[in-house]
Amino acid sequence: MLPQANSQFGTGPFLTTRWTRVCLAKADSEDGRRALADLCDAYYQPVIAFLRWELRDTDAAREMAHAFFAEVLSGGAFDTVDRERGRFRSYLLGAVKHFLSRQRLLASRQKRGGGMEHGTLEEVAVQNTPDSAHLSADRSYDRQWALTVLDRALDALQRDYEQRGKGLLFEVLHPWLNGDAEHGDQRALSARLGRNLNTLKADINRLRERFRAQVRAEVAGTVSDGESITRELEVLLAILRGG
Repeated sequence: MLPQANSQFGTGPFLTTRWTRVCLAKADSEDGRRALADLCDAYYQPVIAFLRWELRDTDAAREMAHAFFAEVLSGGAFDTVDRERGRFRSYLLGAVKHFLSRQRLLASRQKRGGGMEHGTLEEVAVQNTPDSAHLSADRSYDRQWALTVLDRALDALQRDYEQRGKGLLFEVLHPWLNGDAEHGDQRALSARLGRNLNTLKADINRLRERFRAQVRAEVAGTVSDGESITRELEVLLAILRGG
């Protein structure tokens, strides 16, 4: 279980998280627009992963993603947002599915000369019927979401260390976060750095704790309450374990 985030990472009360700000402002204020842009930036790669699977073409996926986010950022996309709906991850996936369905319907109409011939709606429905392949697209989205959360947390952690004048320490210790380093290497590293082994071990443990806290802080910006954060972290861990 990931520990609670602490105030040094700027998480603050949950009422100030990005998703809550979007829900409250409905993107009609400068604060709401900034929060929404930040969330869209965080979810760009997951949306690309989903669309790449659906469209089977990287360039087409990027074009569709750009069109989707342009519509979202233009305002009005979240006018019906209900704070109680919880996870931004789920809300956005539903929104991009709806957008893709509309684009497919529009393309089908244009292909048929602008008319609505019999069978068009059925064809679109078949394209978007949930099945094993469709679920794989969802898993692709969720997997990229989990990796993006970790990447953003790691970047924020590196900035934190650099701002405190400990950038070099972060560089030599961060391999212990992802298993790239063997525990037996700690003694050799402590000798190379001229650092007491127990002090080095404490530094590594502190780095891990800060990373877990930053992951929690990242997730906290996309849900509406503390209970949802815990559930979302459980989902993230399950995804990373291949569940």
